[in-house]
Amino acid sequence: MQNLPTFVLVHGAFANSFSFAPLQAELALLGHRSAAVDLVGHGFEATFPAAYQAPQDLAALAAAPGSIKGVTLADNVARVIEVLERAKRNGPTILVGHSRGGVTITAAANARPDLIDRIVYASAWCPVDLTDYYGEPEMADVDPAAFAPAMAGNPAELGLIRINFRTADPGVLAAMRQAFAADLTDDEFHTFLNTFQPDENLDFGAADDRAQAATWGKVPKTFVRLTDDASIPLAMQDRMIREADTLTPDNPFDVRTLQGSHLQWLVRPKPAAELLANLAAS
Repeated sequence: MQNLPTFVLVHGAFANSFSFAPLQAELALLGHRSAAVDLVGHGFEATFPAAYQAPQDLAALAAAPGSIKGVTLADNVARVIEVLERAKRNGPTILVGHSRGGVTITAAANARPDLIDRIVYASAWCPVDLTDYYGEPEMADVDPAAFAPAMAGNPAELGLIRINFRTADPGVLAAMRQAFAADLTDDEFHTFLNTFQPDENLDFGAADDRAQAATWGKVPKTFVRLTDDASIPLAMQDRMIREADTLTPDNPFDVRTLQGSHLQWLVRPKPAAELLANLAAS
């Protein structure tokens, strides 16, 4: 096992290490080690206010404090680097990020490229030219306002973003399903929603956290395109690949493709596990 890489898995917004459990099982059955990271304020560090339970008290939920308040991207990067340092003692590491986790793994590779033997973006944000891509043409069909009825409280007052994933609003649930999981069954979709935590931190990174050619740019990298992702559309995934390849033309992305939505690869993970195992072998 000494020469086999360890996969270090970094989740996206409102998620946690729990969402990687099916993928980790498939990787283990293929003979691979993996460590799923809970970013700061996630997993068992998360806040689930009593008002979030049933029956819900929406007024109390909008005002309840959350432990993730004040958490920064730098805090999350430090968490990932700590895991990478420990994993590196056992051999090579492959750092994998999903969705918003791409921002974290990018900043981690800027800081400690020596700890990473390959970095993998699974339909993950890879900030190169910009820090916020939501106003770009490739995101024109994505409407974050569709989730607004599920927002609880004022982010500026709470110091965090809070979403009521236990809402019964059919319009909001339909918007979430369309964005993240149109190809899942009702039960799969609802189960995944129940793995989400209500709170996320506000710090999405700044210009200095964009990919840096001198550090991040030295790490071999793979982008896994998700063909039916409606939250980070394929056109936006391809744009980030192009921007990265322009930044580091001597170290372009190794581009792979999986069929499915933003979440399907985590719910039905065998193809993704096989893809990652292939990267480890190569």
